[in-house]
Amino acid sequence: MPKLRNKSFTFRAISGIWIFVILTGIGIISGAFSVFGAETAEIVDYRTFFGFDPRTTVWIIAELHLMFGAFVLGVPMFAVTVEYVGVLTKEERYDRLAKDFTRLLSASFALTAALGGLLTFALFTLYPKVMNFMTGIFSESFYIYAFFFFGETFVLYFYYYSWDRLKNRKGIHISAGVLLNIIGLIIMGISNSWATYMMSPSGIDPETMKFTGTLMEAIWNPLWNPLNLHRILGNAVFGGYVAGAYAAVKFLTAQTEEDRAHYDWMGYVGNFIAIVSLLFLPFAGYYLGREVYSFSPIMGNNMMGGAFSWTFIIQAIGIGSLLILGNFYLWMGMGRIPGAERYQGFIKFILFILTLSFAIWLTPHNLPLSSGEQLQMGGQYHPTLKYFGLMPAKNAVINFMILGTFFSFLLYRRGNISKTIPFSKQGAGAKIWTLIFTGLAFAAILWYGEFLWNLDPKELDLPPQKAEFFSLAAWCLIGQAFFIAVAVVFTFKDQGKIGQVILFTYTVINTVFILGIYGFVVMAEASPFLRNIAVAQWLSMLSCIIAVLTIDIFLFRKAEHMGAIRWGKMSAVSQYVLLTLFIVALLTMGIMGFIRSGLRENWHVYGVLQDTSEWAFTPTNLYAAKVIAFCALTFIIMMTIAFWLSELGEKKKVVTASNS
Repeated sequence: MPKLRNKSFTFRAISGIWIFVILTGIGIISGAFSVFGAETAEIVDYRTFFGFDPRTTVWIIAELHLMFGAFVLGVPMFAVTVEYVGVLTKEERYDRLAKDFTRLLSASFALTAALGGLLTFALFTLYPKVMNFMTGIFSESFYIYAFFFFGETFVLYFYYYSWDRLKNRKGIHISAGVLLNIIGLIIMGISNSWATYMMSPSGIDPETMKFTGTLMEAIWNPLWNPLNLHRILGNAVFGGYVAGAYAAVKFLTAQTEEDRAHYDWMGYVGNFIAIVSLLFLPFAGYYLGREVYSFSPIMGNNMMGGAFSWTFIIQAIGIGSLLILGNFYLWMGMGRIPGAERYQGFIKFILFILTLSFAIWLTPHNLPLSSGEQLQMGGQYHPTLKYFGLMPAKNAVINFMILGTFFSFLLYRRGNISKTIPFSKQGAGAKIWTLIFTGLAFAAILWYGEFLWNLDPKELDLPPQKAEFFSLAAWCLIGQAFFIAVAVVFTFKDQGKIGQVILFTYTVINTVFILGIYGFVVMAEASPFLRNIAVAQWLSMLSCIIAVLTIDIFLFRKAEHMGAIRWGKMSAVSQYVLLTLFIVALLTMGIMGFIRSGLRENWHVYGVLQDTSEWAFTPTNLYAAKVIAFCALTFIIMMTIAFWLSELGEKKKVVTASNS
């Protein structure tokens, strides 16, 4: 029934636009009165929200807006990717999956816009002094943001509601999806510039503390690019988990085997996208944390060893839980794959590695002890466990957990493969692509190895004699490049599995045991070089994943299978795992947002505009947990209602079609 569909489109699109326009307009007008209306009202710096403190009010609204925004910006990334895969493979299920992903956006986009307008209203009315300062710097970017928001609105609804009309013109439709992602990234980048400027302001005259720079200087502040990278990956992770949770609910309530199979596959794809993005997220977080420390050692110390050290432990529990639960879902998924029982014996070893690494990952450096407990232990720090709380240990075990997760995925994708075709008979294309991807990994490793070899200690504020601590890391990277080449040689000699084992084993030894342990030496003797050790570990791990996965794809291409994957033959427990993953990701995102914003402590704009209100203190972890839990519960309720309303529309169309 196209008429009903067009009415639904018109109502949702216009509703979303007008909600944003009205709320934003009210916020700006109210802000104008609060900032410039000195003749008619008393000038104040802060206001309360019906007697409720403004900080918590803005915190809740901003958190909800960020949660919806992360979903709205994250889902289009893999929706258009899945649609493109469907065009390449000519499989209808990919197109249906991409449309299902996008349908979730249409239900939540209006809520995202409404919360954005409400946040504008709250900021201008509750914090007029702060918004006056920010408006003086970023006013032009507000108009640019609004322009791209309208563009995103029209492109999003065009992308979704033109799906069937452009079914035979996929080039135009996919281009619209790509444009939607580009606009979304621009919007995210603009809003990130406002948030990061409050942490790392640039263009400030140190004598007058007035802004004397340009708009681009303010946007391109020291933390802008690190936060952009972190949020792109974070949005992909969160969007994947939301889609997985939606698929889990649909699986549990499905009435037919066909629907159960589809939503089982949708849950797997959502979880897969989330895990792949999650593998890179810790290092994007490390990059952001490093830049925070570089801009302000005070903020850096508070983050890792001060007021937020225990909050970071809670955040570590969240990330470790996501990795372990993600592996658990993969292991349960092997039950639907004929022949996967051959690899069940590996699971206990992977679980042991993940559990041990998780325990080290969440171990704090210092413990809150009474004087009696300190005397009993012999000091503030445990004689052994104190080392597990340092960054070298953390960097080592997170690499171990990621490599263990990658190994689980390799077992999963090999589950039903029996007889393979030798690599030498895979054709020239397989050889060329293998050389391209492994060559890129090889070149990146050698480049950074050469960089470390020639690194001047003065660049790290170290004396010249400290250069002796740089060579081992360089040699380890040269070894990594060598074993990538060895793996490729074995592959071309039809011994790719042996090459994969050799490269994977060296990577574990290199990243976890050699560079991991050596990090303690560097931390004691040349501490600034520890960040380079972390980069070397990450590049080694990433190069291994790229090389091994490339070889694996072509090693098992056109192989015989022991049977088709039995989609839909998953237990209810697996679906509750997907729901748990979503909840843990939601809470972890809230914790990370609390840490990032809380690092400013009693500053609105760090070092420039001080918070002089009665709420200028760092909330306790207990209070933060209550606020984050409330935001998470509210988000779940709002998202559930939005999806339910969307389902009502779909059911109505199905009933109407069947009657006609």
